[in-house]
Amino acid sequence: MSKETYDTLIVGAGAAGMMCAIEAGRRGRRVLVVDHARAPGEKIRISGGGRCNFTNLGTGPANFLGENPRFATSALKRFSQQDFIKRVDQAGIAWHEKTLGQLFCDDSAKLIIRMLTDAMREAGVVLRTGTGVASVDRAGTGFAAVLSDGTAVTASSLVLASGGRSIPKMGATGWAYDTARQFGLRVTETRPALVPLTFETGLLETLLPLAGVAVDVVVRNNPEPITTSASDPASPASSSPQGGRPNKEIGFAEAMLFTHRGLSGPAILQISSYWREGEAITVSMAPGVDVLARLKAAREANGGKAAVHTALGHIVPRRLAESLCEREQVSGKLAEVGGKALMRLDAAVNAWTVKPVGSEGYRTAEVTLGGVATDQLDQQTMAVKTVPGLYVIGEAVDVTGWLGGYNFQWAWSSGWAAGQVC
Repeated sequence: MSKETYDTLIVGAGAAGMMCAIEAGRRGRRVLVVDHARAPGEKIRISGGGRCNFTNLGTGPANFLGENPRFATSALKRFSQQDFIKRVDQAGIAWHEKTLGQLFCDDSAKLIIRMLTDAMREAGVVLRTGTGVASVDRAGTGFAAVLSDGTAVTASSLVLASGGRSIPKMGATGWAYDTARQFGLRVTETRPALVPLTFETGLLETLLPLAGVAVDVVVRNNPEPITTSASDPASPASSSPQGGRPNKEIGFAEAMLFTHRGLSGPAILQISSYWREGEAITVSMAPGVDVLARLKAAREANGGKAAVHTALGHIVPRRLAESLCEREQVSGKLAEVGGKALMRLDAAVNAWTVKPVGSEGYRTAEVTLGGVATDQLDQQTMAVKTVPGLYVIGEAVDVTGWLGGYNFQWAWSSGWAAGQVC
């Protein structure tokens, strides 16, 4: 068995792990980064349709979930979206803003990976892909690990940067959570986030004709009140099994897509982080439009000769209009349709309340909600308070961002913060 010694062992060559390695290497630390994937930055490579939504101009603590969303404040301020943009500019990578402050590469996401791997190499970092960690434990004031290739590694600092459970086909596992528990850390409930929602068979059959239809919506959650007592040590209020989900209504105004399993699109991915089984969501499919007034006006025009689904098709996509009219059993010419029927259509469009039965799970989830509890960590350094030399960064932490580049920024910021001291 070969033996190697480093100052810092980082497990995970994703966004957070590589950023941490760069910063630690620039401080003169001897750094080893290992990842069981065949190449570094696999999630970076596939993100944003291959163009990497690498940050968001509006990033702030309000864009994150967790037991303590404000935990992220320090790292986000010390290494902000503007700081990462400067590095992208210095690397000569062209980028553009899409919607809602989302920044993408003009070209391939591989340019971001190359920027990071080049910086690691310049900082003297050793990168070893296709290599996992068979075991790791405390060794004196440091750590001793055995890699999957049999190499024994000792290091004074250990950084857990292997992410969460999302997209298991790319090798995602719960290794960081299991290792954190091994060192006595509390891990909040983990679940798929930024994920499409699914419906029960009966409802799904009625919606299948709409598969492929996209519409701009406002979607809101309908949270059930949490009534458990904080004085009960076994209750969710004290043990936080819900990943710090805020018990409040929240809404997102983005696109929604009907699928053959249920609902997807940016608005649904966003609300999925707040939704829980047994709860409903409410969708407005013509936000800002007084559907009832529009339909009444159309009824007054041309003697109400237009078919009701035709008039509604001027407000929402035609297939959706036809489906809604069929579901509400409203048909014929507008002149033949009463006010109550039009009111039903108005509610069907802008107050559609539906109860998903689940999500598509980690298979398609962009991130994992929950993770290593933030009260175990120092918010400035990402160091574990009870285990000197141990750090947790990126998706492995109970800090989860909205869709739109926020999770990458958390990776850059938390990795940078740990890299200043690990």
